[in-house]
Amino acid sequence: MKSKIHPQYYPNAQVICACGNTWTTGSTKPVLRTDVCSACHPFFTGQQQRLVDTAGQVERFTKRVEQAQKMGEEAKKRAVARAERARARALVEIVDEEEVEPIEGTEGKE
Repeated sequence: MKSKIHPQYYPNAQVICACGNTWTTGSTKPVLRTDVCSACHPFFTGQQQRLVDTAGQVERFTKRVEQAQKMGEEAKKRAVARAERARARALVEIVDEEEVEPIEGTEGKE
């Protein structure tokens, strides 16, 4: 190993979580601070209702999901209406134009 290029190693570095949990580990810094740990993270505690939210990200995500669902429902409604219009046009084309009486006011506008 080359000398004077490696950082100092602290075998008893203290890790401090925001929840108050502390433990000792090896690190290149004497004190480490963290926001979540295995004692307070929802995955490890089983409390899925408690979410770590920074700057309203969860609310923004749920709002986007709800908006996407609404837009999907509207798109389905439009697709059904479009299919009905296409079906109606196809039925009109099937009918022989000579047998159908023209609608008043539309004569000569072909």
